[in-house]
Amino acid sequence: GALLVSERIDREELCGALSPCSLSFEIVVENPLELYSGAVEIQDINDNDPVFPSSQARLEISESVAAGARFPLESAQDPDVGINSLQTYQLSANPHFALDVQTRVDGSKYAELVLEKELDREEQRELHLILTALDGGSPPRSAQVQIHIDVVDANDNAPVFNQSTYKASVRENTPSGTLVVRISAYDLDDGPNGDIIYSFSSHTPAKVRELFALDSATGELRVKGQLDYEEMKLYEIYLQAKDKGAVPGVAHCKVLVEVVDVNDNTPEVTVTSVYSPVPEDAVPGTVIALLSVTDLDSHDNGMILVQVSDVNDNAPKVSQDSYDVYVLENNAPGIPILNVTATDPDLGRNAHLSYTLLQGHLIVGHLFSISHDNGTLYLLTSLDHEDQVEFNIMVQVQDGGSPPLATNVSVSVFVTDLNDNAPMVLYPHSNTTATYTDVVAPGTPAGHMVTKVVAVDADAGYNAWISYTLLQATDPSLFSVRLHSGEIITARQLREDDPPQHTLVILLKDHGEPVLSTSVTVSVSVAEMVKEVLTDLTDMAPANDPRRHVTFYLILAVILVSAAFFISMVSVGIFKCYKWRQSKELLNSSRSTQYRTPGPFHHIDAVRGGFMPPNFYHQVYLTTDSRQSDLLCKKPFTSSPLGSRQSTMRNGEPGMYHQIVGTASRLPTPAE
Repeated sequence: GALLVSERIDREELCGALSPCSLSFEIVVENPLELYSGAVEIQDINDNDPVFPSSQARLEISESVAAGARFPLESAQDPDVGINSLQTYQLSANPHFALDVQTRVDGSKYAELVLEKELDREEQRELHLILTALDGGSPPRSAQVQIHIDVVDANDNAPVFNQSTYKASVRENTPSGTLVVRISAYDLDDGPNGDIIYSFSSHTPAKVRELFALDSATGELRVKGQLDYEEMKLYEIYLQAKDKGAVPGVAHCKVLVEVVDVNDNTPEVTVTSVYSPVPEDAVPGTVIALLSVTDLDSHDNGMILVQVSDVNDNAPKVSQDSYDVYVLENNAPGIPILNVTATDPDLGRNAHLSYTLLQGHLIVGHLFSISHDNGTLYLLTSLDHEDQVEFNIMVQVQDGGSPPLATNVSVSVFVTDLNDNAPMVLYPHSNTTATYTDVVAPGTPAGHMVTKVVAVDADAGYNAWISYTLLQATDPSLFSVRLHSGEIITARQLREDDPPQHTLVILLKDHGEPVLSTSVTVSVSVAEMVKEVLTDLTDMAPANDPRRHVTFYLILAVILVSAAFFISMVSVGIFKCYKWRQSKELLNSSRSTQYRTPGPFHHIDAVRGGFMPPNFYHQVYLTTDSRQSDLLCKKPFTSSPLGSRQSTMRNGEPGMYHQIVGTASRLPTPAE
């Protein structure tokens, strides 16, 4: 007899808004047969949300509506009943509207918007509010609708100019249609209430309307007639702006137009008084006429001007008298290295300047060029610091006058050094077929100098500093090389069991950037007797040396030159003595009472006379049975820097001595 629910019960579907909601039924009981009537009441639960007819609502409200106006809103629907039905509404916070919730006779709720603060379209064109409907369930269910309010414009704003007074100036010969000024006004209203029309004020003179035209839509004021400075120098024009509202708002502004004078009037000369005829004996300064000159134009346009023609009386002026330019060697050809600037206070042709190079030396024209118009100095070829360090150039700046005036500017171009030369070995020679072997005896103590590597670097300064290091050796513990002098010394005492032959590879590096280097090989023999070394040298010597005869001819040439020089000196001395005797006899014959005997012929006299260079001597080192010799010429020992050693290798300069060093087929004995 249990009564069961056979399917899901929906109260809103069965009864709708009817309350209470009940279902009637009958039950038949058999044996004995009986009939019972019954009813089931369906109770409501909060299983439905409130629902608005649409998700958005739009209202149009004029900004002229007064506070207190009410605007009904669409209601939400909730199929639940009782406490679960729609109970209230809520409105999002805003400064203009409040919400008033009313109850109908049937108990349903509806809401109205109440205007609490007047709207201003110019301040805010639209508002966005959110209306929320709530039922009485626990927890309550809700629904929302967005309310979009458009604020409708009312003509409550008059046009406003962006400035009350406009100023402009035009020349009196300005053609018709030229823009003078553009005025601008704005109206905060919308639609026709904000459309602006520009016009002349009612009290504007007719003459102004004839000379100027105003565009009613754009506010452009343009020249219409012919202006004349001599007739009117300043125009004061009043303009107005109106909107298109039913009751239009009006704004006013003022435009001041200044007429600028142009030189459109010729001077008028009036002779006010003439003293005529003029007597022939009238003294200078006698007044013969009074003239008056008038010009209707103003300021400078009304002056009588006397033009002063220019004379080429100013030479070009340079910013500085000399320039020092530093150029890295190995430069790219055609680069600009200097811009010589000059000015000329003259006018026209007299101030037109041209730049040229004075060809003091033919090499200048091949290496440098200058722009004729702007004075830019170009380098035509690549320079080499080792070839020439400095160039002196003279630039001439000339104007175009007649006759032209010119100014000279000296330019010194210094070629700065780059590390582009590796060290060059002078001794031992690396380009000969002969092998140089230095000998050291067994038992030689440590620190003994065996030989010395001599090298030079064609670069200058820090790039020419050479350092010497031992790169490779037969016995690295036996020899070492001094870092800066290139002296090869024994690192320890030589022993009997040391190898008899040693090959040393010396690395020479400069201090440039990047570092350049070269190497030289030195042979050292460890021998007790000279005979052993001579045997080795004989074995190592080439069978057929094409240079062995050259040494003989070089020695012979030196001897012949020395003999010729000696004979020349003797001849010059005899000739000087002969001249001196002649002058003495002539002096004795002309002076009978007083004479002076000249002193002896001193060496200083020969030097001053140019017959014998100072410090000139020959120093010859030869060994017995020399098979090969090399000639080495040097200047006197000076304190020249290491980077300038290459300059000492030039022959034929004063102050040189010749040193002949030969390599022998045998070494001299200690006795020799």
